[in-house]
Amino acid sequence: MSRIANAPVEVPSSVDIKLDGNALRVKGGKGEMAMDVHQSVEITLDDGALKFAPRDGGKSAHALSGTMRSLVANMVTGVEKGWEKRLQLQGVGYRAISKGKTLELQLGFSHPVEYPLPEGISIDTPSQTEVVVSGINKQLVGQVAAEIRSYRPPEPYKGKGVRYANEYVRRKEAKKK
Repeated sequence: MSRIANAPVEVPSSVDIKLDGNALRVKGGKGEMAMDVHQSVEITLDDGALKFAPRDGGKSAHALSGTMRSLVANMVTGVEKGWEKRLQLQGVGYRAISKGKTLELQLGFSHPVEYPLPEGISIDTPSQTEVVVSGINKQLVGQVAAEIRSYRPPEPYKGKGVRYANEYVRRKEAKKK
């Protein structure tokens, strides 16, 4: 069984935490996030650290305390530093252009792909073949990056497509005559 719940979450001085029953609010320099903590998990704030413990001795309560600890740690990191995912476009003519609250992608289709950005997500395109998705919500940043990648995932023969910056695409050998 995992022991992640035993490790406290260190709260930096730049992050403000309000705990009201099961409602938790985390506020930092990048923004503010709120979450309802599961009722079988008990949170205590001691000396700038959040500690998590199951309210009863059940197996599911212990598992939920570790899950809540990870979610709160991601919230604290998000409002302090933020999260980002980098995508690379590989292929002839593949490019990305950020236009306000939409991302326009040229991915070899007969038409450009327009992706509207959800609230709380910002996209930067340092070059035509690079996309940086950033925000304070780790889950939302990962979801947006996965949706952009799903328009044209990397194919194994030529390696063309949208891939994560550190992703390795295993290449296949072409058909022999």
